[in-house]
Amino acid sequence: MTSVAPEPAGQVELPPSTPLRCSFAAERRGDPMPGTAAPGMGFLLIEQPGPWGRLALSQSQLDPAVGAAVSARGVAAGLRVLLIRRPGRQPADREPGTRRFAVVDSRPGFEAARWGTFVEDADLLEVPLDARAGTPSYDPIYLVCTHGRHDPCCAIRGRPVAAALAEARPEQTWECSHVGGDRFAGNLVVLPHGLYYGRVTAQNALEVVEAYERGEVVLRLLRGRTRWLPAAQAAQHRAREVYGDLSVDAFPAAGTLHLPDGRWQVRLRHGTGHLLATVVGTAEAQMGLLTCHATSPAHPPNLVVTNLVELGASS
Repeated sequence: MTSVAPEPAGQVELPPSTPLRCSFAAERRGDPMPGTAAPGMGFLLIEQPGPWGRLALSQSQLDPAVGAAVSARGVAAGLRVLLIRRPGRQPADREPGTRRFAVVDSRPGFEAARWGTFVEDADLLEVPLDARAGTPSYDPIYLVCTHGRHDPCCAIRGRPVAAALAEARPEQTWECSHVGGDRFAGNLVVLPHGLYYGRVTAQNALEVVEAYERGEVVLRLLRGRTRWLPAAQAAQHRAREVYGDLSVDAFPAAGTLHLPDGRWQVRLRHGTGHLLATVVGTAEAQMGLLTCHATSPAHPPNLVVTNLVELGASS
């Protein structure tokens, strides 16, 4: 087992002279968030108390060989593998005991989590990564990235969010390992639908939860839905802005075509017909460090919808 030092806990106040960490700098620049959810079919969640290293699956109290094997299985099944733990400081010497796992399907029309338990790390190698696993649940799951060893911003900005949600929804809230998009911390992933939110705070986190529980999204904080490719996420975001439809299932993608000139064309279902969006990948002019561990600045990427038109029902 790999020994890992405890992560920083709670909100950290940065002195005025301290260079801005990646999420604070990105927020100041206004880095765009639409289209930044990591694509996938769903998630494999593994409860693992205690601290996590930068590479959580191989640098925690989880057997690193099991972590590598489970990660490979998850990737092959189109699942993102995340470690989860209950919010709060984690003692480094805690014995894991009986833990929980969940196989989460985020495909439209199939949204569900299947929960089970395991004792030995090696038991995870026998977990079926399909509908045969565990007991089905359709209850919301709120994952807050607090993986400070991967990026300090995740702990600095994620832990207050996790604490606030744990108070409001204690049974449904978990801290989780790296979900991507460090510069958008605090990052919140809402399951089973696989909605990624960024720049979530302790003050607005409950707004996201309450919106989800009535079947809606909070657009200004939404990064995208994991089931769709980034260009489709950006197109869906723009359609919501134009038509004002905030329902979780609005504007599902019906196809994404990558054109020879580098643009994308995305078809979105809308009413009895479709919308056709043209999406262009660009880079923001202002450079910056896109993670706290980055060694050189880069132009933040952006997906811009340049055209959105309605197509008839037969198109």
